[in-house]
Amino acid sequence: MGRILAIDYGTKRTGIAVTDELQLIASGLTTVATSTLLPFLKDYFSSEKVQLVLIGEPKQKDGTPSAVEEHISKFLKEFTSHFPDIPTERVDERYSSKRAFQTMIDSGLKKKQRQNKALVDEISATIILQDYLYNN
Repeated sequence: MGRILAIDYGTKRTGIAVTDELQLIASGLTTVATSTLLPFLKDYFSSEKVQLVLIGEPKQKDGTPSAVEEHISKFLKEFTSHFPDIPTERVDERYSSKRAFQTMIDSGLKKKQRQNKALVDEISATIILQDYLYNN
């Protein structure tokens, strides 16, 4: 059984989370500059078996696609051409950033630490992955 990897795609930074090999535990992996996302994934896939990649699907409150969706669609095409054997699935990520920020508060992180946007992105990816594991 391979890992499940979740991506919280952003135009500047992308948060990444991953499960253990038994797909029981979701953990934040890292945040990378979006411009280096494909090379990072290529390197990661060369050392870890990944069975599925989840990509957050940002939506407005009314369910319409968020503005970043255009960039995500382009990334998905590139991802599929680079990694045709790795299936992808879209996951609704509404409120994941707000939940990530609340998680940081609940964890007792100081205000300065909560301003770390890279950490928010990584926690958001973890929340996307946790939601997927819980609902499947």
